[in-house]
Amino acid sequence: MIFEPLPLKGSFLIRPEPHADARGFFARTFCSREFAEHGLNENLRQCSVSFNSVKHTLRGLHYQLPPHEEAKLVRCTQGAAHHVIVDLRDGSETCLGWTSVELNSDNHHQLYVPEGVAHGFITLADATEIFYQISADFSAEHTAGVRWDDPAFDIAWPADPAVISDRDSGYADYAARS
Repeated sequence: MIFEPLPLKGSFLIRPEPHADARGFFARTFCSREFAEHGLNENLRQCSVSFNSVKHTLRGLHYQLPPHEEAKLVRCTQGAAHHVIVDLRDGSETCLGWTSVELNSDNHHQLYVPEGVAHGFITLADATEIFYQISADFSAEHTAGVRWDDPAFDIAWPADPAVISDRDSGYADYAARS
């Protein structure tokens, strides 16, 4: 695997190194030793999947509050999505910064999202499936989010959402938080 650092501290685009032959290819997508060597949380305890029927479905931007912060390893197994991450870690040199990457079923790239960083995406195709590996057990009491169009971040999305949940569209402005 090739670990490409992204602009937000501790985030990475991870590209597989396929071994191809007449059958197709084989590639490793996770190795706890390699994750540890790059300072990443290699304790991935939970797997989840998100299926999105319609192009321009937007999910996020979600994160877990202390003491239940979670790191995520995200990949697109079907379709395509534009993924955005926002650094919400107090004291981080990239705090309140954001970056984005496209993950799709053709490039097989993965996005590593460190603890304290919000994650969301907008689908670029119908029938898009996102697979998550997560470092902590989900805690409903500690789930939080920031709005996709919050002026505090000025995120450049490739399209406005066609489908978004009331929860995701209803987060208060980040600047209004105490």
